[in-house]
Amino acid sequence: MKKALALLVFITTLSSFAQNNTVNNDDPTKFMNSITAEKLKTRLYIVASDEMEGRDTGSKGQKKAGKYLIDQYKKSKISYPKGTTSYYQPIPAAYLNAKRNENLPDSENIWAYIEGSEKPDEVLVISAHYDHVGIKNGEVYNGADDDGSGTVAVLQIAEAFQKAKKAGHGPKRSILFLHVTGEEHGLHGSRFYSENPLFPTANTVADINIDMIGRRDVEHTNTNKYVYVIGANRLSTDLHNITVAQNDKYTHLDLDFKFNDPKDPNHFYERSDHYNFAKNGIPAVFLFNGVHADYHQKSDEPNKIEYDALAKRAQLAFVIAWDLANRPERIVVDKAIQ
Repeated sequence: MKKALALLVFITTLSSFAQNNTVNNDDPTKFMNSITAEKLKTRLYIVASDEMEGRDTGSKGQKKAGKYLIDQYKKSKISYPKGTTSYYQPIPAAYLNAKRNENLPDSENIWAYIEGSEKPDEVLVISAHYDHVGIKNGEVYNGADDDGSGTVAVLQIAEAFQKAKKAGHGPKRSILFLHVTGEEHGLHGSRFYSENPLFPTANTVADINIDMIGRRDVEHTNTNKYVYVIGANRLSTDLHNITVAQNDKYTHLDLDFKFNDPKDPNHFYERSDHYNFAKNGIPAVFLFNGVHADYHQKSDEPNKIEYDALAKRAQLAFVIAWDLANRPERIVVDKAIQ
């Protein structure tokens, strides 16, 4: 009897130890922490280098940046989406120039994909634009913050989800990692995707859009421990509540909702790629650090990025995505399109 009791205690203790050392599917901390300032810096110094020639839409430099992103996805064994044959969504020049002819050449969105384990037909999109404004008067405009910061954040978030999948904690819903082109010329890439979606709009749970998250603005000169949150409550109370709750639990940033005001004279809600999802009834949240003196200037360089802030904001995007991808029921759209 004593031996049996001792054996039961040992088994119970061993089971408890195993449980305490296994990452719970509801706890993203280990994978969130794989998104680091060091890794983001390494990638951004490549994406926003002179070699990429400012990444203007359809340019040689942008295509080179796109190939770099694809190579990173291949190294991480993150494939292109199910039902496609490559990492590219081609966009013809005729489409890019239809609204106002800027003589843009053909370009392409870049996409990667992790299929959901339980609800594969429900899709979360995580987006950022990888274009910038190119070369002006012989000077390369590298766009480190706009939107090199969002570009490398999406790449790092994808790798964090892939690590989770390898550890047996892959997302329950599918995730599309979408690097869009043509944002600087009028949100063309995200508009093209919204008009030619790979997955039905009705099956798209939400969009998390990341555009400029590596700096601070004049409203926050004394701290970079903040991020502007725009649009989360416009279509879905759930999305707003999830954003706040995940930040409270994991990242502890000051969430600034100043630019979420429908009367915001800057109209940031309409000025980045999430808008092409939101106007089609897909809940979207836009993470943003605000405008600074180097916005759209040749001085927007990687050495001015605050990599601790970039990492923390990318981690916030990741934990919001974790909740959206793993919650039992998809979020509810409870507000009309604005």
